[in-house]
Amino acid sequence: MPFIVIAVDGGAASGKSSTSRALAQKFNLMHVDTGAHYRTLTLSLLDAGIETPEALTADLSVLSRLTPGTEVRGQEAMMSVGGHVPADNEIRNDRVNAAVSKFAAVPALRKCLFDYQRGQKEVARERGFAGLIMDGRDIGSVIFPDAELRIFLTADPEARAARRAAEGIADSIAERDKADASRKTAPLACPQGAWLIDSTFLTLEEVVAKIAGKLKTLL
Repeated sequence: MPFIVIAVDGGAASGKSSTSRALAQKFNLMHVDTGAHYRTLTLSLLDAGIETPEALTADLSVLSRLTPGTEVRGQEAMMSVGGHVPADNEIRNDRVNAAVSKFAAVPALRKCLFDYQRGQKEVARERGFAGLIMDGRDIGSVIFPDAELRIFLTADPEARAARRAAEGIADSIAERDKADASRKTAPLACPQGAWLIDSTFLTLEEVVAKIAGKLKTLL
């Protein structure tokens, strides 16, 4: 059986993680949410007293003290720091929401995660999965530009804000889009040749079905 890598990119609340999880279950793929990686490191930095990107840039040695590991739970590969995987409510709150895009724009932090994220392919292979599905903002452009399937999910900002509100999460979609799209290192953009899917008027099930049809021809 072929081992396949699927890259799913998109802005905040575009549905990339929910879509990726559903596809992981359907096709026995290991799912990696790289947004959680940046949130986990942001939480670790804030807890270490590093409150701003400027403070991080002034003391990059703190990154070498954050030792990322991987814990696989079902189809999900979770990133740990110092052997600990933070709870979802620890990395998806107002405190982290306000800082994550700012820290994600620091080139040294992105470089710190590059090899770790690329290494998730071997983790998935060693664990016996049929492939890896990784979602984020630079997967199809930077982490796995040679992925067998690259997808970019988008939706109107209003629709994405409504999705976040329905989840009970306060998130500034427009501000995060602007920060992610304007950063100098790996800005958020649809990679050339990627499959652009607008999910504004599609249900999660419809998006999953659309991609599943394509995956069946590759697996």
